[in-house]
Amino acid sequence: MPDKYHIHTEHAPPRFRPVGKFGIVDWREDCAGCHNCVKRACAYGFYKDEADTLHGEIGYLDYIYQCKGCLSCVQDCTKGILTRVLNPEYNRIGDSYYTPSIVLSTWFQADSGRIPVSGAGYGGPFTGSGFDSMWTDMSEIVRPTRDGIHGREYINTSVDIGRKNDHLVFVNGELAASPPLLEIPLPVIFGALPARWLRGAAPEAVSGAAAELGLMSVVPGNLVPRGRSVESEKIVPLLNTPESLSDPAFAAAEMIIVPDRPDIGAVRAALKDRNGRQVVAIALNASAGTAERAVALTREGAEVLFLVFDSHGRETAPAGPRHMRDVLREVHVALVKDGTRDRVTLIASGGIAQAEHMAKAIICGADLVTVDIPLMIALECRLCGECDRGEPCPVAFDEIDPKFAARRMTNLMGAWHSQLLELMGAMGMREVRRMRGEVGRCMFFEDLEREIFGPLFGTRKKEGARA
Repeated sequence: MPDKYHIHTEHAPPRFRPVGKFGIVDWREDCAGCHNCVKRACAYGFYKDEADTLHGEIGYLDYIYQCKGCLSCVQDCTKGILTRVLNPEYNRIGDSYYTPSIVLSTWFQADSGRIPVSGAGYGGPFTGSGFDSMWTDMSEIVRPTRDGIHGREYINTSVDIGRKNDHLVFVNGELAASPPLLEIPLPVIFGALPARWLRGAAPEAVSGAAAELGLMSVVPGNLVPRGRSVESEKIVPLLNTPESLSDPAFAAAEMIIVPDRPDIGAVRAALKDRNGRQVVAIALNASAGTAERAVALTREGAEVLFLVFDSHGRETAPAGPRHMRDVLREVHVALVKDGTRDRVTLIASGGIAQAEHMAKAIICGADLVTVDIPLMIALECRLCGECDRGEPCPVAFDEIDPKFAARRMTNLMGAWHSQLLELMGAMGMREVRRMRGEVGRCMFFEDLEREIFGPLFGTRKKEGARA
């Protein structure tokens, strides 16, 4: 049995006070001065040494929004003078996909490396769009151990990257060598950073953290610094320019990515002639014809298909783009029907905002995913967009220390790894490879509505339909 994969996490407190969600307003003019004031019983010590904490604080309001929102003090105050309020700044961080809740959760994971737990319970909607409309089946009673104790097998989160033969291949009567196959301990690779974060120490820290974790990082070929070892630092060059395609410096990389093009077969053959043990991935912009193209490329010998979605996990379409959830299912099923699914590796890129998205993308048919924006949120980014407008960054992103940045990203992956283990344990699965395409182990809201809710309560009216 191979060694158990473990991510060492270490507390990495933020440089700036995070934007809190809740605050407690105290109407002190009605205070009765109780000897057993409820503030002393705060489980989080929010009121402890309040005066000393506020000494020298520049922004008082910034402090009061660090409340955890358990409502204990609000419910127990005999005079009812405490009120929980929502921080107006909270709603201004993130966007419609990377919601304020996801941003706060990511900050916590980057701080501590632990799984976030909500003390106030879940108060959100029953369902939503994309990954929020599918639920995993975690009803397994007999669960594998995540720690491998008592001689039992532990849960394996390793995945393979490359092409696999579905039969033995002989050449001149001799067994031919298998195609190159890479293995990484977590179904994640660090994606290429969007342009707004290509500054400061962030790019270097991303590659450093990936290599330390035994993962890989995607870097556009023209942005790979000269002198850096793409092999030892596990950098995956994205060869999106003619110059980078012919650059011999990238021949040593374990894997490279080439955008799809009409002559992709000839390009891939030329790269294989340069280094036959190099895995060549083909990047496809996800769209309506992706499934057919994926089948054709796999038949032609593609090893890895890199499906690219936008930052919100949507395909490219003039109107009504589908979420990656539906595109991945379509591509996976098309390959299964063609009998070629096990030959090729599918990597989903874009729209992976939480650990559960990683697991759900795999259930929908991906082998592994890339993560990019959550890594930047881990570095305290608020997605406020002030850098795009030329305004000063509120968290001084350009001045971040590379070691601190790598520690925060390592903590985030440690938390994601723990969540994946918990999910797989609850599903009774020991191998993340087995989870690929296992849609029978989850429920989709559309199916529940059609088969259960619809017959009972009627179907919902479509937008624009007349009553």
